[in-house]
Amino acid sequence: MTLSFEMTMLLEFMRRVDVAALALLLACAAIASCDSAKSNQAESARIRTKLEAIPLDQKVQFTNDEWKYILTGRQYYVLRRRGTELPFANAYWHTHEKGVYFCAACGNPLFSSDAKYDSGTGWPSFWQPIGGDAVSAASHSSFGGGTETTCARCGSHLGHVFDDGPRPSGLRYCMNSAALKFVKAVGN
Repeated sequence: MTLSFEMTMLLEFMRRVDVAALALLLACAAIASCDSAKSNQAESARIRTKLEAIPLDQKVQFTNDEWKYILTGRQYYVLRRRGTELPFANAYWHTHEKGVYFCAACGNPLFSSDAKYDSGTGWPSFWQPIGGDAVSAASHSSFGGGTETTCARCGSHLGHVFDDGPRPSGLRYCMNSAALKFVKAVGN
């Protein structure tokens, strides 16, 4: 079938209009996405600045919406929704370097690598917190016989504590890697 010259030109014009319209739609979507990302970045920066201004000895009280701006999806799930990571498939279960583990939400120092040990569970485990008031245990929650532990500064879920740990404490603080941020000791 042979098309007339006019019909061919009309089809070519329609193809170009479709391509131009599609390009225009994609450009609009990209601009809207950039504007949204910029406002999210600005809000995230504002909340981080607010967090950094709070002294470590003071409580952090953010809304869940504020936490969403500064935590990754996995961190939010674990820290704010009380989720649990899979064993043997997390960042720190097999870390043996010297350093300090901080709360991934608020930066509160929680555990020293000196108290870390291999519990065989697949989660980072510690026999004591870095300080007596670094973590809080909630008597209302249990997980396989353990008691929920939260960051004493911001209330974020960290993991659970069990009474089957090594001496001298006899405790096993079984933590989620997503709830922690490890900072390696200088010189390691």
